[in-house]
Amino acid sequence: MNESFRAFLSLTALLALSACSTPESAAAPASTPEVGVITASSTEVPVESELRGRIEASRTAEVRARVTGVILERVFEEGDMVEKGEVLFRIDPAPMKAALAQARAQVGVAEANLEIAKLTAARLEPLVGTKAVSGQTYDDAVAAVAQSEAALEVAQAAVKTAKLDLDYATVRAPISGRIGRTLVTEGALVTATEHTSLATIVQLDPVYVNLTVPVTQIRSLREAQTKGSVHATGEQAEITIFESDGWTYPHVGTLLFTDVTVEPKTGNTLLRATVPNPDQELLPGMYVRARVGGATTEQAVTLPQQAVQRDAAGSSVYVVNAGKAERRAVEVSRSMGNQWVVNSGVEDGELVVVDGFQSIRPGADVNTVAWQPKGEAAPTEVAQADTSKPGTDSASDEAEQGEQADAEQGEQADAEQGDAEQAEQAKQAAGAKQDAKASTEAKGGR
Repeated sequence: MNESFRAFLSLTALLALSACSTPESAAAPASTPEVGVITASSTEVPVESELRGRIEASRTAEVRARVTGVILERVFEEGDMVEKGEVLFRIDPAPMKAALAQARAQVGVAEANLEIAKLTAARLEPLVGTKAVSGQTYDDAVAAVAQSEAALEVAQAAVKTAKLDLDYATVRAPISGRIGRTLVTEGALVTATEHTSLATIVQLDPVYVNLTVPVTQIRSLREAQTKGSVHATGEQAEITIFESDGWTYPHVGTLLFTDVTVEPKTGNTLLRATVPNPDQELLPGMYVRARVGGATTEQAVTLPQQAVQRDAAGSSVYVVNAGKAERRAVEVSRSMGNQWVVNSGVEDGELVVVDGFQSIRPGADVNTVAWQPKGEAAPTEVAQADTSKPGTDSASDEAEQGEQADAEQGEQADAEQGDAEQAEQAKQAAGAKQDAKASTEAKGGR
């Protein structure tokens, strides 16, 4: 009975000790999260608009036949650069030469008729005074002289026309530029009346960029200029052509004018700019994106894109105030490189969280360190303010790293707790064994 009671007491003590033992790691206080911050500051920010449009040649000329005839020769090579006045086609000149010879003969006939009319009038003039001829006869002779002079002028004009037709038989380039494919071949009959197109020449340096922009955007910019919040940086606005893959056209263009009409269906108007194109990279009909600048705002705050959080409620940032994290709504207008332009919500001198915000919550205590951007090139693609979600990639990476660290710490704590429990159990088992041995010895003594 005593042995059973003592064994029961030993087992009860063992269980009590196991229940009361707690791992040291469970009592350790949680550490204050550390976040990377920057100090917000206002600066002049360029006012830029991203527009879309198409390339148009600055000059386009269709080469047409000005006389009727058969093409004898094509002088140029398709795709070549041609100069104004350069020979392109030769039309059979035989009919034009014959017409010129005929016109010159008509001049000779007109000159002869004029000479006869003058002599006749000169003979009749003294006879009128003696009444040898009637006045009517003399008047007819004078009129014949005038008619002969007019006929001579007509014949001379016909000669000029024939010379022009003969000259038009040699088709020349009306402008300088690049000539496209030929639309006729040797032996083809071309006519002046049908306006047959022989080829097309386009001038590609410079080129025009026709951009579409909402009228409301132009009105807003003008109102901002009137209020003084936006001011021009030069006499002409500059445009830069770029693509979403990071390519930027090396030559900067200038804005020429804004169209005076508005498209009724879209509410857009046309902006035309001229862009140098010495290497002829830009071709007519190309669809391009352009960044139009030429103005700056008075002051605005710019923040790294990863510092701004976007959700269904809008844009927000974490601001550190007196060592505590404060979530604040901000108004983001547009992007500039890898920065967001913040119109309101953040003041100069405030500390804005850029890194580590995934481990904090509003009102939590935080430790701040100066944030340094990673040694990577800034993205060349300009993000759209209504579709991008800045900071998502870095936040995801840091969250994964935090979860991995927490898992490792948990595994280590579990291991330490398991070791402590095993040691305690071994100690208690040894004590129970000693108690059992003492009980056996006592029984043997009795």
